Amino acid sequence: MYIFLQSFSKYNVQAASALQEERKKPTHQDDDEYADMDWDNLGFGLTPADYMYVMKCSKDGEFTKGELSRFGNIQLSPSAGVLNYGQGVYEGTKAQRKENGKLLLFRPDQNAVRMQIGAERMLMPSPSVDQFVDAVKQIASANKRWVPPPGKGSLYIRPLLMGSGPILGLAPAPEYTFIVYASPVGNYFKEGVADLNLYVEEEYVRAAPGGAGGVKSITNYAPVLKALRRAKSRGFSDILYLDAVKKKYLEEASSCNVFVVKGRTISTPATSGTILEGITRKSVMEIASDQGYQVVEKAVHVDEVMNADEVFCTGTAVGVAPVGTITYQDKRVGYETGDESVCQKLRSVLVGLQTGTIEDTKGWITCIN
Repeated sequence: MYIFLQSFSKYNVQAASALQEERKKPTHQDDDEYADMDWDNLGFGLTPADYMYVMKCSKDGEFTKGELSRFGNIQLSPSAGVLNYGQGVYEGTKAQRKENGKLLLFRPDQNAVRMQIGAERMLMPSPSVDQFVDAVKQIASANKRWVPPPGKGSLYIRPLLMGSGPILGLAPAPEYTFIVYASPVGNYFKEGVADLNLYVEEEYVRAAPGGAGGVKSITNYAPVLKALRRAKSRGFSDILYLDAVKKKYLEEASSCNVFVVKGRTISTPATSGTILEGITRKSVMEIASDQGYQVVEKAVHVDEVMNADEVFCTGTAVGVAPVGTITYQDKRVGYETGDESVCQKLRSVLVGLQTGTIEDTKGWITCIN
């Protein structure tokens, strides 16, 4: 059975099959060559880069040496653990291009650690930090021509760990596959860097105490689609989810963390098992502390959100995105945005570090020559 590593119609079956036939070790092309892309109009859709990385592991936990191959379909048994029981976790990181042509990765070691935590929760072996980071570096280098010009976007890199071995009864899969693929992307939201309009969801919840909401399990994402589509049909950008117990405390959006600003205090929901510990979230908290803000992790009541000065979202895909309005029940509230906002000040520092225009004194950047 063949499974696509994408969900957008722009990459069709015939192209995928052709690429599969060409799977081979890469013959690195001119590093300075750019792919034939409209770099000024990148969205957040899948445009598969040339190569993917594949590494196998048996249930004894030992990963074999991985290798690069042409992006294409993979073969899975219909009884694969990931297909039947959702045994899989994934990560997301980005490669940026500097003016001098060098590529920059932002804290890939933290993605590796988070995958290990998620794999442990899903009872899977996981790559070591060194194996993970090496795979990401290989993918960035092999697909360099797909890394957008400076200021035009980034190469989104998706590491995926799944139970690929066949299993019938509910149990861990007998084999695991670690795959990394990539796609050039622009802004995640159609609004670009414009303000987001969010809707507080009261019917559905994203995660419950004791579940897997605190890890990047593949099972966490499809359940948000119904509520998200309903919100978007009403003109909203995304959803803010509340806690599953009292439905009064802010959790996160569909695919990003949330921050609330009041004066010089920046609050964000504490990661207590139902909220993903975002790497961008953690980085923004440290940047904000460096700039003299009081950063608080706590239970954030929805009323506090509705009385905030600012609200913004963070994530690998979204970056740091300002929220213009939030609608809760019958009330719609607007927030401060713009060049002088706290959100924009923090975003400027983060983007500067990620793109190399601000000196990295924290050891967050991995440079690929």
